[in-house]
Amino acid sequence: MKKLVIFDLDGTLLNTIADLAHSTNYALNKLGYPTHDIEKYNFMVGNGINKLFERALPEGEKTEENVLRIRKEFVPYYDQHNADKSRPYPGITELLTELQTKGVQLAIASNKYQAATEKLIAHYFPTIRFIAVFGQREGVNVKPDPTVVYDILKIAKTAKEDVLCRRFRRRHADSYPCKYNLLRSDLGIPPTR
Repeated sequence: MKKLVIFDLDGTLLNTIADLAHSTNYALNKLGYPTHDIEKYNFMVGNGINKLFERALPEGEKTEENVLRIRKEFVPYYDQHNADKSRPYPGITELLTELQTKGVQLAIASNKYQAATEKLIAHYFPTIRFIAVFGQREGVNVKPDPTVVYDILKIAKTAKEDVLCRRFRRRHADSYPCKYNLLRSDLGIPPTR
């Protein structure tokens, strides 16, 4: 069994797409831009929120200045609404509890900004002891850059071969009828459902 499991947050542990969509639409609307259907956001997320805003902006408006304007409206709204509809995927809390009971170290490596990552982990997984909860941090490149993983490995004092990094692509996450059992099988734990 692995000694350390590093999880992505959005689309792996939590289904956050509705809150991300509503918050982005709020910011777009406030600045006079067209909004998008929630399902369209499945294809816009990934690589951090600035990339989300760039993808959500209309053609011809995808400037750094506009991305920062959207971010300025998005962050305070999302901070208040990031747990309105977000939920752990079925079986995730039980899996994390079981891994913790077995002595496996757990960590989060997310491209979500740090404050929101910490808030969501504390809200949805208050009994799970993560050795590191890292979101997007100033001066650290977002994934797929491996810096965040190396930072976690240093904290965990664990060799790369003893680590499992688990991420599902959000747009495919819900199509796995047995996501819970896929994670369990990755870890060598027999399926229970």
